[in-house]
Amino acid sequence: MSEEAPNTTPTPQPVFESTSDPSPPPVEKEYPPPPTPVDKEDQKQPEASAVDPPPAASEEKEEEPSTAAVESRSLATMMEKEASSSPTAAAVAAAAAEEKEEVVVSEAEEKKVPRSLISFKEESNVVADLSDTEGKALQELKQLVQESLNKKQFASQSKEVEKEEEEKPKPTSKTPKPEEEPDHSTEIKPPQEETKEEDLKPEENPPEKQSPEEQVSIWGVPLLKDDRTDVILLKFLRARDFKVRDALTMIKNTIQWRKDFKIDSLLDEDLGDDLEKVVFMHGFDRDGHPVCYNVYGEFQNKVLYHTTFSDDEKRMKFLRWRIQFLERSIRNLDFKPGRVCTIFQVNDLNNSPGPGKRELRLATKQALQLLQDNYPEFVAKQVFINVPWWYLAFYSMISPFMTQRTKSKFVFAGPSKSAESLFKYISPEQVPIQYGGLSVDYCDCNPEFTIADPVTDIIVKPATKQTVEIIIYEKCVIVWEIRVVGWEVSYGAEFVPDAKDGYTIIIQKPTKIAPTDEPVVCNRFKVGELGKVLLTVDNPTSKKKKFLYRFKVEPYCD
Repeated sequence: MSEEAPNTTPTPQPVFESTSDPSPPPVEKEYPPPPTPVDKEDQKQPEASAVDPPPAASEEKEEEPSTAAVESRSLATMMEKEASSSPTAAAVAAAAAEEKEEVVVSEAEEKKVPRSLISFKEESNVVADLSDTEGKALQELKQLVQESLNKKQFASQSKEVEKEEEEKPKPTSKTPKPEEEPDHSTEIKPPQEETKEEDLKPEENPPEKQSPEEQVSIWGVPLLKDDRTDVILLKFLRARDFKVRDALTMIKNTIQWRKDFKIDSLLDEDLGDDLEKVVFMHGFDRDGHPVCYNVYGEFQNKVLYHTTFSDDEKRMKFLRWRIQFLERSIRNLDFKPGRVCTIFQVNDLNNSPGPGKRELRLATKQALQLLQDNYPEFVAKQVFINVPWWYLAFYSMISPFMTQRTKSKFVFAGPSKSAESLFKYISPEQVPIQYGGLSVDYCDCNPEFTIADPVTDIIVKPATKQTVEIIIYEKCVIVWEIRVVGWEVSYGAEFVPDAKDGYTIIIQKPTKIAPTDEPVVCNRFKVGELGKVLLTVDNPTSKKKKFLYRFKVEPYCD
């Protein structure tokens, strides 16, 4: 038995890769699960702040000067130029969070992308990592929040309205003073003889404060009860550039909105499952962020579109469903300092309704506004896949209205680069099959492998063969599955025994597999002697291919 372990637990078996090409395949940086070769491109992890921007936002931004028109023109020509490769957009130089192969840009143009935008990194939510000014701002905001709690300023809307009404008469109190005093005396329990109007408020507080201090929670986290509050407050501070008063105002507005929107009761409301294929959570990215997929092409279904957006009532139901989904997802985050407290967003624009769909624009514009106002800093990255040319033109027009911080979190990829772009941030075993990975819906089938079984991904260069060797050290049943993103290659498998007089066994005759065939090929082979299994992929095309595989060993039974 060998000491080295492959991708399986039961039987240690090292994996070797060989290629007919003289130079070995590019072996990349190893990612956490097993030591597996990965694509060699640099892994830059910018961050995100906007929450769930949909395929269309506001249409009224056409007053943008000539820059938008120029960008649209250059975009159109670039998209035509890339007809055979990838329709991914290059005209979004201002967005610039994209990586070299995520946004198909000519090398000359890519050099013009500002470096500051490319290398945006998600900030730490640990207090010790903050700068002096950020730390002071956090402490100041905590003090202001504590004062607000003491004064019951986060009370329900009815109490806030009463306070506003009480404050209004003060400036305009000219002659009706005698009448005002009785009004105040009916509301205030302490004696009024020795107190002035301004002194009444401090006396108002003691009776209310006798019930324990006001309890206020956001996203299930009670404010100022533990160190999770630091993480919550930092989100509001970063959304307001560490302007403390602005952050406090945003917190108060958010708390009030949550009460008005009845978030607590919304969590348990049954809004149906018609939209479960439109937005869903699946797996985690390489940094542990849960991944949310937004599939806008589902709205090509006319019935679904009509029942979701045809009138104000239906659009409001959609909005409530979307907020409910987000709230439930957020409740699964760990808000402790140093832990994951953001979501990785994937926006699939394949067959997405175009900008002409007025009802969808209205709904998404309203959703965007609510999310930006009340869910700050909840997105680690926004990856747009299967991006059509019209969306890039639209984006080039609205990008001047976005902050650098927001734009630096965006990544755009056309259909031919979508899977490759996702693999930069999400391991293939965590990516759903429909997006080029190997993760299946466990409710629909009983797969040989699970999301916990790591995948090795390697590059097959144009006009070359790539062979993976799996060494067998004992009798066993070996199970494997492979996938080549985009296929158009030939795949074969054989067993070569160690014994000199042994015969090679053809497990899978070399067969050309088209993109329309089954996306994942799974095989099993009963091994009764020592030797090796060879998996071969022959790439006759002029494009490099991403080759994914994984295997495991099961006990041998006679």
